[in-house]
Amino acid sequence: MAGLLEFLKGFFDRVVAALVENYGPAGPFYALAALSILMVLVAIPLVLRKKKDPLERFNFRDDRLKSELVNLRSDKDDGKLGALKNYLEPKEKKEMDELRTQLKRAGYTGGSAVRMYVLLRVGLGLGLLLFGVVVTFLIPEKPNVGVALIFSSLLGLAGFLFPTFWVKRRIGRRQEDIERAFPDAMDMILVCIEGGQSLDQAMARVGKEMQKSADALANELQIVTQEFRVGKDRIAVLRDFAERTAVNDVGSFVTVMIQSIAFGTSVADALRVYAAEMRDKRLMRAEEKANVLPTKLTLGTMLFTVPPLVLILVGPSFIQILRSFAQLSGVAQ
Repeated sequence: MAGLLEFLKGFFDRVVAALVENYGPAGPFYALAALSILMVLVAIPLVLRKKKDPLERFNFRDDRLKSELVNLRSDKDDGKLGALKNYLEPKEKKEMDELRTQLKRAGYTGGSAVRMYVLLRVGLGLGLLLFGVVVTFLIPEKPNVGVALIFSSLLGLAGFLFPTFWVKRRIGRRQEDIERAFPDAMDMILVCIEGGQSLDQAMARVGKEMQKSADALANELQIVTQEFRVGKDRIAVLRDFAERTAVNDVGSFVTVMIQSIAFGTSVADALRVYAAEMRDKRLMRAEEKANVLPTKLTLGTMLFTVPPLVLILVGPSFIQILRSFAQLSGVAQ
């Protein structure tokens, strides 16, 4: 055992000496970085290997049925990054559900969305941290160790927090898109219901019609329609719809629909009143933004108008004062 350890130590010393001789003091670091990249490239195909979908064993006569079944299983495990499941997914169910809900609100409904999110946070954090170390190490002058450590740490922290910032930004934009398109969707659903269609048929038609104009809302309506078709409880489907979007207007709509279903009242009448309220609310939002606009313009007006005006008014007098002081100083001498 001692002989083996001595042999390995001598071999390691010779390798380090050869690297230093050929590539300079940074040779061992370059070799370690190359070995790490090689290991990552070898591991990527194994990690991204996807298990065969059991649905492929069935021959579907209707491709639409197959697509609906696949979409309904969107929150199930799709096999991506399955080898790292135990390392990338939170152990606590509450934390896992909250993270999955946030990603769904951002539009990431895949079964591996949580794993990809965690992997991106860790990968970007470590990658930018390593990038900062390399940059500071390759500077010709010997860098300050404290400055290099702070720079690398800030880069790593920025890479770790960027996916969270991106998801929150995407959630905000998606909610704005849904909120903007929802009143028009209510009017179209009301027209379909008054034309003799059921609620699920109306939502399916509206989701198809709004695919180009409001993609986020159309996708949510299609998910609701697919869950209706497979026999899921209507109240549960509507509540899931409100939870996925986290938009107040959608939550109010779901409340109205649940009350209408529970008490057996006319869905068309309830939608007619609610659609009118949505139109009024959209008008109020537009008026609110118009009223806030002058206040926002005031700051820009002060920044770009007042300083030039002061310079024009006070500038000549200030120059005259400087000239007067210069003449007085010349006379005094």
